[in-house]
Amino acid sequence: MILTATLALPLVGALVLIFAGSWRENQIRLFATTVAVLPLLLLIWAWLLFDPNGAMFQLVEEYEWVPSLGMGFRLGVDGIALAVATMSALLFAGAAAYPVETKGMARQYYAWLLFLETVSLGVFLSLDLLLFYVFFDLNLVGMYFLIARWGHGRPEYSALKFFLYTLLGSLALLLAIIALYLAADPHTFDMRELIAQQPLAGMAPAAGLVLLGFVVGFAIKTPLVPFHTWLPQAHVDAPAPASAILAGVLLKMGTYGLIRIPYSMMEETFAQYALWLAILAVISILYGALVALGQGDMKRRIAYTSINHMGYTVLGIAVAGALLEGSEAARSLALTGAAIEMVAHGLITGSLFLIAGSFWSRGQSYDMDIYGGLGSKAPKLTGMTALAAFASLGLPGLAGFVAEFHIFVGTFGVYPWLAAIGLLGILITAALFLQMLQRLFFGKLPAQWSGFADLHRSELSVLLILLLLVVVIGVAPGFLIDVVEQSARWLVGGG
Repeated sequence: MILTATLALPLVGALVLIFAGSWRENQIRLFATTVAVLPLLLLIWAWLLFDPNGAMFQLVEEYEWVPSLGMGFRLGVDGIALAVATMSALLFAGAAAYPVETKGMARQYYAWLLFLETVSLGVFLSLDLLLFYVFFDLNLVGMYFLIARWGHGRPEYSALKFFLYTLLGSLALLLAIIALYLAADPHTFDMRELIAQQPLAGMAPAAGLVLLGFVVGFAIKTPLVPFHTWLPQAHVDAPAPASAILAGVLLKMGTYGLIRIPYSMMEETFAQYALWLAILAVISILYGALVALGQGDMKRRIAYTSINHMGYTVLGIAVAGALLEGSEAARSLALTGAAIEMVAHGLITGSLFLIAGSFWSRGQSYDMDIYGGLGSKAPKLTGMTALAAFASLGLPGLAGFVAEFHIFVGTFGVYPWLAAIGLLGILITAALFLQMLQRLFFGKLPAQWSGFADLHRSELSVLLILLLLVVVIGVAPGFLIDVVEQSARWLVGGG
């Protein structure tokens, strides 16, 4: 019942807030933070119970739903799902605790945030394909309202664009799921059975069309170039905690979905098109970094780096699915790196978006050119931003380096020429973050920022927890590698 409780508790908390009386805003935030922490504690417990050398899927909970259609309420985790779900729960707790302007609607804001936590964790914990889709689609609703009602700039436009664009991807995903279900014998939505059956093996070109549906649906969510255009404006107009969740959790649904469904259930077809997916990933790596370098808006710059970093993740997945004979070790390294990158990116970029929110609350602007010289005025903010930036550019000793090293070592073993091209993205990322730090914190302090406040206790506490874990993963990543590595070996066929 651990996983069921993990999903139920935030939903119950959301319902309590809907019917809550005249609570003060600080009481509502404390309640929401407390509720958001509970799934994290349960997933830590699940982590302790998980045996890296045991069965592929563990802690399975299964209840009949519509037996005639092969549908069930099925939950369970492998190492990759457990790692990404735990990171997501931590980020939700941090987002609930981080100060934000709720526009006099605190109950509604935190209720939507807790609802979003339930459906987000449901994506990573589902072992039923239809249940996965239900949770995947409901995320659109929660994020739509967080952007539209509590965003700034043009929030309604950005929220609508986000909703319609990603809904289009969800429809492509639904068609592919139906095709996979109909190809199974017997028909079932049980992910474990579909992985064992490989129902579309040897059915080209139909299998290629189904794979295309999955790739389009997940590429929009990730997002990969050219399916990324909804992302930057959604980030700019969203409140900072929602941006942190959008980048740290919702984008991972695209890459996690690639691993869990087409990679695992369509191995033969995935292998045929792995090179093209890897090329698309490298294009996203370079495009995201280059466009980010040209942004003067802090939030847009961070948003485009997400396209760059998710490109690394997809590159690792594509390499792992290449099924080249004699490359099991390299492919396992690449997939392990992709899983670590999902965790690292969630913590690092989630922190960067929260930091951007702190700038907004003080200056009502993300324009980097109006700031400057803040290093002496706000040393805590400077330190947290520098640490997150160095982690994002892949500095050794931090989580980003561990992930990218695994990915590129694995890629060199399968597609060495793509690895060489992709490494250029790291150089551009280093330049864009160093330039950002220079523009924000060095030089002369403008007179208008003479009263600029440093991080408050609640802001600093959240950032310290998230970035401390970034350092721990960078220095001693064994606890994370042990959990995801065996799952990666299972998936590449070498476990």
